[in-house]
Amino acid sequence: MKSRFCGFFSFLLTISVRVRHTVKSPKSTLAADMSEKKKRELFTDCWLNAEPAISAYVFASISLFHDAEDVVQRIAHELARRFDEYDSRRPFVAWALWIAKSRVIDYYRARGRSHEVLSDELLGKLADTMARQADDRSLRREALEVCLDELPPRSRRLLDLRYAEELSIDETAREIGSTSGSVRVLLSRVRTVLASCIERRLAMENA
Repeated sequence: MKSRFCGFFSFLLTISVRVRHTVKSPKSTLAADMSEKKKRELFTDCWLNAEPAISAYVFASISLFHDAEDVVQRIAHELARRFDEYDSRRPFVAWALWIAKSRVIDYYRARGRSHEVLSDELLGKLADTMARQADDRSLRREALEVCLDELPPRSRRLLDLRYAEELSIDETAREIGSTSGSVRVLLSRVRTVLASCIERRLAMENA
């Protein structure tokens, strides 16, 4: 259910002030005796979280749409093949972007051209920026999930109708037996409460 709040989550990112903080790394590397099934499940989770940053990075570096798509697919396959090399004490997205940077460079080299848009140095800086932003989004997503769980049932139902089921204001009002004006006021209050809750939790994380 929480994943269905993507649109609302994006909204919260735009109204919240970014809080810089240090990301806590996992305590250990991948266990040598981890089963292949567990590794596949872990990789799938890691890739789903990192894919938006990887795609944004590649599409910012390669102007041709289909070429960029192909590079993203090659990166995904390489990450899966080399997953045993991943040090889980580091953010997965940073490792993935490091590989993505190499594949973008390979893309231009294979065509006998220098980087037409971004230099190696700029590519590296972009990868670092994407990693920081992905970490920030991940922490905000975790904070959002906690804050959603803390909402009263009526407020959560209102968000479900408006953002998960994508009903209009008028449709939402009819569903809960209220007026459109009241729904707008209630949604504004809930958004304010959620935004404050998220910033408070991020500030605690940064303390």
